[in-house]
Amino acid sequence: MNRKANTVDNWSHIKQRGYITVGVDDTFVPMDFRQKNGQLIGYDVDLAKAVFDLYDIKVSFQTIDWSMNTTELKNGTIDLIWNGFSKNPERKAKINFSKTYLYSTQVLVSLKKNKIDQIAAMKGKTVGVQTGSSGYNDVMQYPQVFKKRIKNHEPILYDSFTNAFIDLNAGRIQGLLIDSTYANYYISRQKHPEDYTQINSPFPKEEFGVGMRKSDITLKRKINHALTKLARNGTITKIDHKWFGKKAESPLLYKN
Repeated sequence: MNRKANTVDNWSHIKQRGYITVGVDDTFVPMDFRQKNGQLIGYDVDLAKAVFDLYDIKVSFQTIDWSMNTTELKNGTIDLIWNGFSKNPERKAKINFSKTYLYSTQVLVSLKKNKIDQIAAMKGKTVGVQTGSSGYNDVMQYPQVFKKRIKNHEPILYDSFTNAFIDLNAGRIQGLLIDSTYANYYISRQKHPEDYTQINSPFPKEEFGVGMRKSDITLKRKINHALTKLARNGTITKIDHKWFGKKAESPLLYKN
């Protein structure tokens, strides 16, 4: 595809060629991430494949610079952004979203030895966020929560949460603002999960949706129809339990 993809309804073209290209950050555990052998796995990988299996369309996952996600979409290098992608007014102004398929919240993760039991305890300390993430947007949009408290009044930016956790564990940052989905998965798989604390933030609950070009009206309808069908036939529940146990909050299971 090329830039013209941004102005037309691409469903017939996608259907004809037999595959759709999905842009991902392949370090976003557990939504999209790579195993040691390089294979891409995750919640969104399973869900995207299930959706397009219904239309006999293969999914081609393409790793992108997450800070350039909407640009890649508009340029036509990818067809969808499907990567724990939170809905917000700024993004909605640029692109369309599917119906919400999962809820998440921003939590502050720290080590118990840092003795941070509330956000106010971050005064003068460093907090990490991923570049272009909802956490970063929240820090900037609600400066009274973190920005005015933390060291130098600016968060430390990371290209991935994986690198941020490395710095947290090494003591280079004292807190990490992160999606609860990633935090729960990461901490539960550590040798000593009891070493970590999670503090709820006052930021609004996030809604994960599939991002697409505004011109792709048919694609949006097809994805929404598939998500509803997968919720009704039990596929969504299986994927939820596989990746989150019973902690998932898929609104599709309650409103079809």
